[in-house]
Amino acid sequence: MKDQVKIRLNALLKITMKDLVKIKMKDKDGLEMVKLDMVKVIIFDLDDTLLWDAKSVKEAFVLTCKEAQKKYDLDAEKLENAVRESARQLYASYAFYPFTQMIGINPFEGLWGDFTDIHHASFRQMHETVPSYRAEAWTKGLAALGIDDPELGSRLGELFPVMRRQNAFVYEDTFKVLDRLRGKYRLLLLTNGAPSLQNEKLAMTPELIPYFEQMIISGAFGRGKPDPSIFEHALFLMRVAKEEALMVGDNLKTDILGANRTGIKNVWINREGQTPHDDIQPTLEIKALSELPGLLTI
Repeated sequence: MKDQVKIRLNALLKITMKDLVKIKMKDKDGLEMVKLDMVKVIIFDLDDTLLWDAKSVKEAFVLTCKEAQKKYDLDAEKLENAVRESARQLYASYAFYPFTQMIGINPFEGLWGDFTDIHHASFRQMHETVPSYRAEAWTKGLAALGIDDPELGSRLGELFPVMRRQNAFVYEDTFKVLDRLRGKYRLLLLTNGAPSLQNEKLAMTPELIPYFEQMIISGAFGRGKPDPSIFEHALFLMRVAKEEALMVGDNLKTDILGANRTGIKNVWINREGQTPHDDIQPTLEIKALSELPGLLTI
C-alpha cells in the first residue's frame, strides 16, 4: 500500500509545465482555467464574438417594422418573425443555397448584403437575386399578417439594409480584451461570409483591423468553418502547429466543431447560456469575452 502511494506521489511530482496544459482547474469564482503555455496564436471569430451582429440585425428589424407601423396598425414583433421565416424559406429555395451553407452566409445577411464579389458564379447569382429576395421576403411577411401591399414590401426591403448599416455594434469588452492580448499573442481573424460583406462590417468598425496579423474570410478561401481546411490554412499562414493555436468563438457548430476536427484547443463564448451538444464539446467555456484573459492567466 505504501509503495503504491509512493509511486503515485512520484508520478505527480514529475508533471511538467507542458503537462499542465491538459489540467483544468477552478479559480476562486468557479471558472474553468487551463494553462495554455504553448499557445502563440489566438484565432478569433468575428460575428457575435467581437461584433454584436445579432443586435445589429435586431435593431434593423425594429426600425424597419416601425416604418410599416406608420401605414398599418400591426404588431411589429409579429411582422419581424414573419419576415424572418419567409426569408429563411425563400433563401433555401435558391440554386445558390448550398454554396451559402458551405461558405456560411445566413438568410439575414442576404437581406442587406450586396454581394459584389465577382470571383465565384454563386456570388454573382446572389448579387442579381438579393433585390427581389428582399422585396419578396418583406411582402410575404406582410401577407402573413393579412396585409397585401407589395409596394410597401419593396420599400421595406430597401430600408432594411440602410438600417442595418446605420447600426453596427461591438461588444463592450471587445477592445479591452484585444488590448490585453496584443503583444502577448499573435492574433488572426477567421470569419465565415462573403468577402464584400465581411469587409464592409470591418469598415464600419475599422479600429478592429490593426489588432490582427492575418484575416481569413471563407468566401475568399472557398470553404467555411467547420471545414478543417480553413483552420489548417490559418495555421499555415501563422506558421504554427495546432498545439500552438487557440480558437475563440460563439458558434458550436462552426467555430468549436471545426477547431475540434483540426485538433485546435478552443474556447466557446456561451453568452446566452445555451446547452452544449453531446457530440460537440469545447475545450473551455466562458460566459463573456472578458473572461478570456483569465483563462490564459495574463
